[in-house]
Amino acid sequence: MKTAIIIPCYNEEKRIDTKAFEAFIQSTNSYHLCFVNDGSKDQTLEVLKNIQQSNPDKVTVIDMKRNSGKAAAVRAGARYLYSKTNVRHIGFMDADLSTDFEDFTALDHTLKTNAQLKMVFGSRAKAEAGIEKDPFRAFFSKVIKFCVFLILGLPIQDTQCGAKVFNRELVPVIYGNRFLSKWLFDVEMFIRLKHFLGGKQAVMCAIYEQPLQRWVHVEDSKLGIKDALEIPLRLLSIRFNYSIWAFTNTLVTAEEQEVLTEVYTFPLAA
Repeated sequence: MKTAIIIPCYNEEKRIDTKAFEAFIQSTNSYHLCFVNDGSKDQTLEVLKNIQQSNPDKVTVIDMKRNSGKAAAVRAGARYLYSKTNVRHIGFMDADLSTDFEDFTALDHTLKTNAQLKMVFGSRAKAEAGIEKDPFRAFFSKVIKFCVFLILGLPIQDTQCGAKVFNRELVPVIYGNRFLSKWLFDVEMFIRLKHFLGGKQAVMCAIYEQPLQRWVHVEDSKLGIKDALEIPLRLLSIRFNYSIWAFTNTLVTAEEQEVLTEVYTFPLAA
């Protein structure tokens, strides 16, 4: 049984470390890489195809024809991988490798060795050393952390870390419905999981926030100043909408079928 890693990509032609991804997938038979090209306008898709061609049995590329945001890209990858019976765990990480493979595999090891857990996620806030973060992100991470705590009511220090891994059976729970936000979907993930498991105590027993040993902010981030300033308002919108949302666990709705026809995949080897 494999662990599949979703890597959402938007205009990553100049940032993606092709050699690092190829070296990792060549070194292991326990992992499968699932790149999701989120309607990139540069040559990202060609770069991803080259990685896939170097290891066709271990790499999938999903090409979304329209740019829809990280939330939609991760969701497309999760729903695709959910249909693969040889995938036990599904996770995602950033294309710029701000969280490296060593930390990700450590998260996966924790999940594999603790039957009680359903999700393990990285935490930059808990890491004691090796973390580099620019002042802009440091300030807004504190603002986000405060707002998220008010919304979730869970003692999580870093919901927004881009490295998470979870059991495949959570896909209908977390990814059944479209996310309200393109970038703050991590918060929605925890809201959905909390609702599904029945409250704070149950969800905290099923998840684990694991300190990262390394995290480096890579320049040319897709999150601009305008986006950052709007984050508190977007979080409030999430809080309001989830207070009135009727939860369902439909994996693929009829309304979204047209979008799915625009997703092209290379086959995942058995």
